[in-house]
Amino acid sequence: MARNILETFVRHHSHALSQPTSVSTPPDRPRPLRRRLVAAATALALLLPSTLPPAWAQNQLPSLGDPSGDDFSIATEHKLGAEIMREIRADPDYLDDPVLLEYVQLLWQPLVAQARVRGNLSADIDQRLAWEPFLVRDKEVNAFALPGGFVGVYLGLIALTGSRDELASVLAHEMSHITQRHIARSIGNAKRQSILSLAAMLAGLVVASRAGNSSIDAANAAVVGSQALAAQGQLNFSRDMEREADRVGWQVMTGAGFAPGGMAAMFEKLEQSSRLNDSGGYPYLRSHPLTSERIGEARARMGTAGAASAASAVVALPATPAQLEHIAAQARARVLMDSRFDALRRWQALDGDRIATTTGEKLLSAYSSALASTLLRDWSRADASIAAAAALVRGNARAERAVALLNVQSLLARGDVSRATAALDPYRTDGSRPTLLLAAQATLAAVPRQAPDSPALRQQAEQLRTWTAIRPTDSLAWTALSQTEERLGQPLRALRADAESRVALGDLEGAADRLRAGQRRARSGGAVDFIDVSVIDARLRDVDAQLRQRKADEKSLK
Repeated sequence: MARNILETFVRHHSHALSQPTSVSTPPDRPRPLRRRLVAAATALALLLPSTLPPAWAQNQLPSLGDPSGDDFSIATEHKLGAEIMREIRADPDYLDDPVLLEYVQLLWQPLVAQARVRGNLSADIDQRLAWEPFLVRDKEVNAFALPGGFVGVYLGLIALTGSRDELASVLAHEMSHITQRHIARSIGNAKRQSILSLAAMLAGLVVASRAGNSSIDAANAAVVGSQALAAQGQLNFSRDMEREADRVGWQVMTGAGFAPGGMAAMFEKLEQSSRLNDSGGYPYLRSHPLTSERIGEARARMGTAGAASAASAVVALPATPAQLEHIAAQARARVLMDSRFDALRRWQALDGDRIATTTGEKLLSAYSSALASTLLRDWSRADASIAAAAALVRGNARAERAVALLNVQSLLARGDVSRATAALDPYRTDGSRPTLLLAAQATLAAVPRQAPDSPALRQQAEQLRTWTAIRPTDSLAWTALSQTEERLGQPLRALRADAESRVALGDLEGAADRLRAGQRRARSGGAVDFIDVSVIDARLRDVDAQLRQRKADEKSLK
């Protein structure tokens, strides 16, 4: 039952735009992350053992119900979301790329702010849920909302989008699934559908009992008919949820300042990409409205039928600051979504792309080639492509920064620390996560191990401590802090930071192991800071308590 529940959840709470496309992984090949999500179904069954009816597992379709969400409280949703994310973060397809994630956050935060302005977020929902997007390394054109305010974005989706407005429309749609409590409403409706299904089946059996020799066939027909009735009711609700998410999402994205045509343009692009694999038939059996229907609805909201198509291709878009920054993100996504050697060689070959005519097309080719060449450690071609990209974005501050950060990444990868430091210097004070992590990497590489008391290391450690104090779930920042503290001769602080990085990823066993190593280190003698020892002891008690609670939950499930 638990497996069916989460398979249903992943499939039907994923982005409604996600019919199979030509860039998707074949449907018969299981994806590692999807298997990880299915494994996380135990958390769902654990948290909701009495609220999920058998009909959910049988029908495997979500449906609409009472919007109050009494069967799925905010506290339950928060806990479930955290448990599912623990499984996801352990999966190799989970990608924490600071540069690309920063760009997604750049679009996400105005949408969250607008949802607050519109009153879509109650105080309880706003404070208790995470409101956090994350990246999935996969070519599939998809996104999905999870309980707890988490939204997964596939790199294939970013790679397909031709503008920031298109990507924002998807994020707004998925956010609206959460703000409208569609998961909670699905659970409530599933109860009612199961009751209706049971009533129909019993009525059919009563009739069948009076049907003489044909009673067995009539009984089978009654069971199948009742299941079909429940399934159709759930399908209808799922389509209604998608339409509501489209409507509310469009209001949020336009209120946040994104172009009204972004949603229709995204639907048009996805319709084109899925045309070869989707006949478009049997719309009444689908959990989502047909894309063509949603294009028409999006155009109707926009007020003009033809304006959306202008945003659907890179060639038609002007080289505006926002557009060039999006193209850099688009190029980064399409390289990172498939890092196999042959794929990287194809992207690298774009450095001499003669088909590209517009500034946007040229930047897409140059950035893709530069990143692929960096991953292939072909430094001469990486330098040539980075120079070409830099020339294309000159005078465009946001796009210049995107290319500069790629240049720093490439220089650090080859060990050219002095050039990397010089390239990073203009951006060190911007307070962003990518520059913080790149600066930490550069500082660790620049300072000799024989100079543990380096002012640069001390300054870097202080910046990382401040960052992690405000953002305790940033695993990469904790890892950088651990490495920095180790170089500063602070082994207890290094072990504690390493443990915190594991807590952020949900690896409580690994965190407890690191904290116990800190305790052993403190008992082994030598000068230790009493405050550091006390912090390690307190954190170990907290982590052990979480582990006991998790084991108790797992035991109660059996």
